[in-house]
Amino acid sequence: MRLIHIFGTRPQFIKVAMVARAWQGKSDQIFIHTGQHYDRNLSDIFIEKLDLPQPDINLAIGSASHAIQTSQMMVGIEKAILQYEPDCVFVYGDTNSTLAGALVTTKMKPILVHVEAGLRSFNRSMPEEINRLVTDHVSDFLFCPTPQALTNLKRENIGKWAYVNGDVMADALVYYRDHVLLEEVLEKYQINPQGFCLLTLHRPTNVDSKENLTAIFSTFAKFDHKIIFPMHPRTREMIAQFNLVLPHQIQVIPPVGYLEMLALEKNARCVLTDSGGIQKEAYLMGTPCITLREETEWVETVQSGWNVLVGADGEKIYAAYQSFHPTSARRSIFGDYHAAEKIVTKTLAWMETYGKQ
Repeated sequence: MRLIHIFGTRPQFIKVAMVARAWQGKSDQIFIHTGQHYDRNLSDIFIEKLDLPQPDINLAIGSASHAIQTSQMMVGIEKAILQYEPDCVFVYGDTNSTLAGALVTTKMKPILVHVEAGLRSFNRSMPEEINRLVTDHVSDFLFCPTPQALTNLKRENIGKWAYVNGDVMADALVYYRDHVLLEEVLEKYQINPQGFCLLTLHRPTNVDSKENLTAIFSTFAKFDHKIIFPMHPRTREMIAQFNLVLPHQIQVIPPVGYLEMLALEKNARCVLTDSGGIQKEAYLMGTPCITLREETEWVETVQSGWNVLVGADGEKIYAAYQSFHPTSARRSIFGDYHAAEKIVTKTLAWMETYGKQ
């Protein structure tokens, strides 16, 4: 049996690392890096730190419009599938890399498997939401991280070959947390546990809007704590374009590797983010999360009381910073930390049955 993994962004490197490890010895594996995250700090460093094999193919697509980026990925992915003739193709999450892999594979022979299926923010203005919807509806086999994700698929009448297996990002956090060098990270940035806030910001809704960026940064000027900000290259470009001056509370650092990010998340007073993956990691780390969006695909983290949605509203952001201190118990909403193994077992069994038809 031969399979292809398609990935291109930071969260996907982490997911692929866990699933690929579970496949070792059970299948030949081909790795296709689309190059969607082209900055070294967002790409190569993750491959190195996660002990992920070097890609067999790097499409090196880089930044472009959604149409150009996705179409160029599709051309490269089609060539790879024709070259390697895999039995199945794995796509992950909700990026343009996911969409490109899904659209190509569904028109060819391999079985299409979507890891992290069924997530919905119910906001179709988000490109990620469209990517999720299309990928789920053309996939052959769907692996859901939570029961709510499976419920979403059943509502759309595509739950026949969908399974709740838990979240591979939760697997990764448990697997890698013992490798986190906490003291080195705290010393590197001159911070103390609980003495800083952690910020990530990259969604177009926020960074492409001068009004929203101005509102967010103006609010941070009222914070009493230092804000550590691993700045995404896209965000840096928009701040420069809008000629914005960041408040002194913000300490900008380059994008960091996965293990360093876990250390920062674990020890922050709170996390401020518009990232879906960071919301989830903050929950797993037991760190309050203030989400700079109006909705989230990870509704369970809000329902649990550990995540609050504030959008780009300065008053809501500041109120959450001052008063959002959850103390409720955190349920195991992302599985039992064996999601990758379950994915492999289910896929092998399904492929065996499918192959006899």
